[in-house]
Amino acid sequence: MNRLFTLLALVFLLTKASSAQSIVTFKSMGHNDNAIFGMSGATSYFLRISPLVEINGSKLVIYFEPSQALIKERSFINLLINNEPVYSGRLTKDSIQRVAVNLSRADISPDKFLKIQVKTLLTITDDKCKDLDNPAMWIKVKGYSYLSLLKSNKNFFNNVNISNCFESKTAIVHPSNPSLKDLKAVAWAYSRLKKTSSKNISVFEQGRLPDSVKNYIMVGSLGSLPGDKRSLIKVTPQGNQGLFYLHKSVTSFVDTVVNMVSVKGKIVPVKTVSASAVPNEILFITANDDAGYEKSITALGNMNILNSTFGDYLFIDKAENSYFQNIDESRSKLSIKQIGGASTFVSGIGSLKTSYNFKNSDFSFTPKEVEIRFIGLYSALNPGDRGFFNVYLNGLLISSEKLGASGKLNTAVTINRYQHHKYNTLEAEFRFYPSSGNCHNSFTNFFAELDVDKSYLSSKNPFVTSDLSFYQYPEAFNSGTTRIIVSKEYAKYAAGALGEIIYELNNNINSNNFPEIVYSDGMDNGDLKKFNIIALLSKEDPLMKEFPDAPIKFDQQFRLYNADNSTVVYSLSDSVSNGLAQIFYGRSNNATLVLTATGARPAEAFLAVSRSITEQLSTLSSNVCISDVNQNKYLFNINKSSENLEYIDTKSDLAKFWDSYNLYILLGILILILLSFLYVRSRVQTSQDLFNE
Repeated sequence: MNRLFTLLALVFLLTKASSAQSIVTFKSMGHNDNAIFGMSGATSYFLRISPLVEINGSKLVIYFEPSQALIKERSFINLLINNEPVYSGRLTKDSIQRVAVNLSRADISPDKFLKIQVKTLLTITDDKCKDLDNPAMWIKVKGYSYLSLLKSNKNFFNNVNISNCFESKTAIVHPSNPSLKDLKAVAWAYSRLKKTSSKNISVFEQGRLPDSVKNYIMVGSLGSLPGDKRSLIKVTPQGNQGLFYLHKSVTSFVDTVVNMVSVKGKIVPVKTVSASAVPNEILFITANDDAGYEKSITALGNMNILNSTFGDYLFIDKAENSYFQNIDESRSKLSIKQIGGASTFVSGIGSLKTSYNFKNSDFSFTPKEVEIRFIGLYSALNPGDRGFFNVYLNGLLISSEKLGASGKLNTAVTINRYQHHKYNTLEAEFRFYPSSGNCHNSFTNFFAELDVDKSYLSSKNPFVTSDLSFYQYPEAFNSGTTRIIVSKEYAKYAAGALGEIIYELNNNINSNNFPEIVYSDGMDNGDLKKFNIIALLSKEDPLMKEFPDAPIKFDQQFRLYNADNSTVVYSLSDSVSNGLAQIFYGRSNNATLVLTATGARPAEAFLAVSRSITEQLSTLSSNVCISDVNQNKYLFNINKSSENLEYIDTKSDLAKFWDSYNLYILLGILILILLSFLYVRSRVQTSQDLFNE
């Protein structure tokens, strides 16, 4: 009887879970509060929808906060999904307002994206000509807006395949003692996952995967896979053949779900317990031999292969990445289209802005100067009209040109290395004001469009310095061949950091940087001059001594001082796990990056510093970075003449004794001087007393 009840309960659980609701907030998808400015503004969201979602019955809920200065009954909000209008309405007097829309399959684009557009028409005064550019005209779309998605396992086994499974993966599992090919597989799988997800990616060795992780990638040759996982692969690759295999299953799971609900006018999270059937996915990257395994790894870098594999397994007989060669290899000139810009037709009055993003690493070298040229068309201005084309870089106005009657735009501005950063936001703005008296009749008269194929960014010359800095990473490794070196005993700790490095080396429009990975004990010292070098080493690795040009000798105890007041800023210690990175030119002027880790948590330390050196750094000259596992980060500029670096191990015993006890010694000397003074004074006083008598 108990077995019968258990079976009935499981059937009920799976039936109920097959249509469970899942709440996904905009913030969790990388979209925080987003303000829309101006009389007529708009913002867009492109949200990827999992193949496990049954879009019929799902819901979109938008929360927005309007400016307190708006005339609510004369202000409007419009919602479009997949370019089709689904809601229009006046604002209410509520401080936080809500719009809910039911979704259908027609709302999803063929590539499984949900395109959401929020457009506004706002009013502050009775005269809309006075409302132009009023800073009080805004509406803020809240980050806790959400999608209530109907998760369905009904078509799970048919809808999920290799081409669409990467977006949901959150972890990578590798053998306990990874080989070089295992490390390479982890690195390329990590890079592929990071390009499709804003979440942090976890890396685990076999046997340490938490039970809560149900959707992950497992790398390793067939012989290195655990028996229970090997049995899940139902096909067998031949010799010299790679294999991708996606295993799918469903298990029951009880979880806590957080819903955002309105309580007395405030949006608060409410937790509920939800029982669901959870789909499990394991994507195996494997092969029977090294040659086949190498093909599987190479295929991870080929988006054409991954995006066109609609089955559950793929045998790989040939793998290459030559399809990137159609892009200008020198990458000194990039069209706006190449950096992701799309043709956008704008019309109206006031400020009409379009934004683009580019990175220094999109070029083949760090640019010293960049010419930005915009080419486009706009409606000719009438006598008395005022029109301008403005260019903003990282929020600062860098160019302004007056528009005229020609209707043709061809303008350029050159920026220097102090104006552009590692990651940049470029904004192109048409600003139009009609002649006085015609404002009410001219709100849609002006229109413009930039030609994203002819508009471009051109690097004038490379930024060359005598010392490398993190500002030049990763593009310093774009030219030439890069070799990655790993200490054998630290290999399993370096897997996650290798993923970050491979991602950064290929985080550009020409992602084909496939470095070879070797162990440090098998590295010929002559190769340190032939290749660009990225080394992840233990502090005691003998190879550390083969980098005489390194700013700091990490194999020695050292202190770093504040150059202004000589106080100790950092002292190397194993009590806290630290990741240490330094970048410099090697013996043959080759780019060299060396990372090491200390303490009891080297994997986390390696990962912390590998992430820190890719951030938008505030200085152009930092060549040493120290980052601990608690997210603290220190940047230094160290050269041979630096006075803020001191090696402790190189001091004599007498010098070490002086460093440890100098304050006590000086205090003792001071006391002796004082006692001597008092003694002499007492003797003088005694002599004076005898003389007076």
